Amino acid sequence: MPYRATRTAALVPAIVLALCAALFLAACSSSEEKTDAGTTHESTVSMEPAGFNTDDRAFATDMIPHHEQAIELSALVPERSTNPELIALANQITAAQQPEINALRVFLVQWDENPEDNADGSDGADGSASHGAGGHHGQMQGMVDDATMAKLQSLSGPEFDELWLQSMISHHQGAIEMAKAEVANGLNVDVKRMAQSIIDSQQAEITQMNQMLKGGQ
Repeated sequence: MPYRATRTAALVPAIVLALCAALFLAACSSSEEKTDAGTTHESTVSMEPAGFNTDDRAFATDMIPHHEQAIELSALVPERSTNPELIALANQITAAQQPEINALRVFLVQWDENPEDNADGSDGADGSASHGAGGHHGQMQGMVDDATMAKLQSLSGPEFDELWLQSMISHHQGAIEMAKAEVANGLNVDVKRMAQSIIDSQQAEITQMNQMLKGGQ
């Protein structure tokens, strides 16, 4: 009985993550259908471990910490900015990227990968390096360095807003490059759909942030 109870408890987080991923991917499909009424899109998402390649795995492994830093950056905003638009944008980024993190973790679990083990680029379950042939993911693009993060933590008001926007624009540009590589080289349909969603949403946010920077000058 203790073993069965332990095993059941261990399955709960995976089940919850799977449900989160299903909801996220279904939302992506629904959004695609609404934005292009003239095209029929497949709205049913299977949570079975569909085919994948090293690019899919590298994208999921790298995008998790990339998104986590975006959420960390967004968490700095409420106490340091008085700009309502910036505060709303930070909340929007967190609301969008946390479900994506959850879904990416599910993909890695489906592929017999441990998201925590592979976050540092360690070997995958099949003995191959988690970045494999998709070496273009090896260096996460647009990540904010420690010095800039410390600078942001020390600022407030307009100075904080300006540096935050500059940093997040670069961060988004890096995510878009990673996502474009996944769309071009990945195999898994659901992961590629997420990557395209990241490209579309973050490009729109970059446009908004550039406008905010111009407005603050």
